[in-house]
Amino acid sequence: MKVKQEQLIETKATKPLLPSTDFGDTFSTTNHRDTITEVTQNIFGSAPPWVIALMKFRNSLVRFIGVNTVIPDESKQQFKVGGYIGFFKIYSITDNEILLGEDDTHLNFRVSIFDSKEKEYNIKVSTLVTYNKTIGRVYMFFVKPFHKIVVKNMIKQAYHPL
Repeated sequence: MKVKQEQLIETKATKPLLPSTDFGDTFSTTNHRDTITEVTQNIFGSAPPWVIALMKFRNSLVRFIGVNTVIPDESKQQFKVGGYIGFFKIYSITDNEILLGEDDTHLNFRVSIFDSKEKEYNIKVSTLVTYNKTIGRVYMFFVKPFHKIVVKNMIKQAYHPL
């Protein structure tokens, strides 16, 4: 198995950036070849065509309820804190963890890409979400099934066995 779901993992770095969590999950894969920056770029730097199509469809629906659907101009910046990788703002970069996320009208979320240094399934990708208003809860109700499929497939892009 290239990717598996695990118990939610919250690191010391995620708690100050998102103090409460309404939804969270963790998926893991194995990669001892790449740095944590390279792993993050493998996962979030590109997406399969079907994911891009799904995101365009999502954007066509949610723009009417005030959800941000525009990739910031800053997304072309270098990979650094305050910059972006795709739609995700980079909040923190350390040797073993990168924190991404965004705050929007419907929800705030953070994604932790963490190298636990375990022999297998060392790369832990955790999504943490705080709902803003009822619209965040409704949004996640519809997005959650797709979220799991998309995340697992994106994380497969970083899989490199021992």
